[in-house]
Amino acid sequence: MESIFGESPSASPLGSNPPQQAVHPTPAARETQPGLTHVDCSGQAKMVDVSPKHDSQRVAIASCRVLLGQKAFNLVASNQIAKGDVLTVAKIAGITGAKQTSNLIPLCHNINLSHVRVDLTLNEEDSSVVIEGEATTCGKTGVEMEAMAAVTIAGLTVYDMCKAASKDICITDICLQHKSGGKSGNWSRN
Repeated sequence: MESIFGESPSASPLGSNPPQQAVHPTPAARETQPGLTHVDCSGQAKMVDVSPKHDSQRVAIASCRVLLGQKAFNLVASNQIAKGDVLTVAKIAGITGAKQTSNLIPLCHNINLSHVRVDLTLNEEDSSVVIEGEATTCGKTGVEMEAMAAVTIAGLTVYDMCKAASKDICITDICLQHKSGGKSGNWSRN
């Protein structure tokens, strides 16, 4: 990464380091490094051109967990949060988040989603909300970011609706669980 973006910043707490000159990779280094599709040969950010790609059915599933703590969990489970029905509002927010991904992530393509699913499940064992999101399209680029945006925005909505009950809420384990379609084919987390 250093050959693309330059040296890592030092640990100066005040950020008083002199500006660093970017290190541009040599042609040989570019050939041996795994490809970063959103970085051009000079190390500058770019949007990927998907026009040569063929349309294919694409699906991505992501998940995350919101650790509520016992007090907030009990309030959510009994639908006693002052702002309203946490799970329903978070579900709608997650669907909206998937649809707005290209507005939130600068280099994401605007994708015509054919389906978005967001499920929220209460887990009594650790007083959490488990969130799973799925995004589907038939197109030239994948929907991993849309699925991950869905669960992230749903998790943030849970936090927002419950923050008056607890400041100790933690959104964690945001990750891709599965993707299918496109040139790279299928992938699943173990």
